[in-house]
Amino acid sequence: MMKYLLSRLLFLLALVASTSVFADVAITKNFLLKDMQGKSHQLSQYKGKWVLVNYWATWCPPCLEEIPDLVNLYDQRKNQDLMVLGVVFDYKQIKEVTDYVDDMLISYPIILGDNQAVYQIGSAQALPTTYLYNPNGELVKVKRGVVTKQLIERWLGVAKQ
Repeated sequence: MMKYLLSRLLFLLALVASTSVFADVAITKNFLLKDMQGKSHQLSQYKGKWVLVNYWATWCPPCLEEIPDLVNLYDQRKNQDLMVLGVVFDYKQIKEVTDYVDDMLISYPIILGDNQAVYQIGSAQALPTTYLYNPNGELVKVKRGVVTKQLIERWLGVAKQ
């Protein structure tokens, strides 16, 4: 157990060290990421939609807490004004991720997180972390910690006014 906890701590420390230099660069990028199904997702392809990028891990209790709300929000708004992309970090095997995605009924695309994803989007200093881009592709919110459907809808509603 101690070895497992130490490996998680080392992962998070390495992620923080590798990403802090790129935090300001990522904000202006037009990210391009490939999901687990092999489909490419580029920020510019979602022009006119809100894009929510959620960093998570299978071992993260707060991530588990917010996923049902993200699934519900995505399912309700995917054909209207919102795209949700999940970026999973710190997994041992891809099967671990696919089993988790199946168990949680995650319907939005899942990207296997790596340094390239962090470089393009931003830091993953805490899990979960959520990035919200407006319909013009501009980063408007970064939230470390749990998000809820109500909070995201409030962000979208305030922005429309």
